[in-house]
Amino acid sequence: MSLSEGVRGELAAIEPRRACCRLAELSALVRAAGSVHLRGRGRVTVHLEVASSAVARRAFSLLRAYGVPSEIRTYRRRAFDRATRFQIHLGEDARALQALNEAGILGARLEPLERPPARLVVRSCCRAAYLRGAFLAAGSVSGPRASHLELRAADLEGARFLAGLAAAEGFELAVTERRGHALAYAKGAEAIADLLAFLGAQDAALLFGEQAVVAATRSRANRLANADHANLGRASRAAEAQLRAIERLRADGRLEHVAPELRELAELRLRHPTLPLGELARRCRPPATRSAAQRRLAKLRRLAEL
Repeated sequence: MSLSEGVRGELAAIEPRRACCRLAELSALVRAAGSVHLRGRGRVTVHLEVASSAVARRAFSLLRAYGVPSEIRTYRRRAFDRATRFQIHLGEDARALQALNEAGILGARLEPLERPPARLVVRSCCRAAYLRGAFLAAGSVSGPRASHLELRAADLEGARFLAGLAAAEGFELAVTERRGHALAYAKGAEAIADLLAFLGAQDAALLFGEQAVVAATRSRANRLANADHANLGRASRAAEAQLRAIERLRADGRLEHVAPELRELAELRLRHPTLPLGELARRCRPPATRSAAQRRLAKLRRLAEL
């Protein structure tokens, strides 16, 4: 089972408690996976096509809750992987038309609406239900490495509508247009984990959340390792410069004439070329601070340059 199929199965098992959420989810399912056919004389037929039996059962259950007669049919695609597809055909009766009107698919005159009315997604729970329905019908996710989640829409405005719903809840979805459709998508394990948790896919969110933690830990470890390497390089170069300065002072016979505390630190550096500055300071008698040792070595370097 693919990751996308697993997420759809988890989301399809969620039963919205509120009627408004059921209506929002149904609206998204029909918009993303359905097609409306106007046959004249007030006749309208609608059918949905999905790739998952779990989604087909979910759509069937939502329609039945509104008293809409429907029928599930299956067929096998001839192209590519010959996967089984599921079609849900709505009955042609007044109750079906009423449900489609309430779900914002059809207007008062039975004309298809380009966008669902604002009343369907005015609440946070309804926005979650609508985005959940959009994923069930036409969503996919990959990862947790190279994480990517996308929601397909018929056009760019539809993708922007989905992105707007997500933005209202603090989630950022980018929008792009492809040949024949548009996408609202997210990248990054942490962002996808948060969005999946909002939709109700807790198991999938945990999977992506774990990857986000691992990635953040690895990134921090790399930064620390790089910082340690850089610090070691700087300390090594500084110690080399100090040794060259001390050797120059000794060769010129000037080291014996510097202040006692400077001569002491110079001798310590000659005996311990690779010792960290803090350890050199502790070996002074009496022990000095790291800053004091750094000042003394800097003064020795200045004297050597004279």
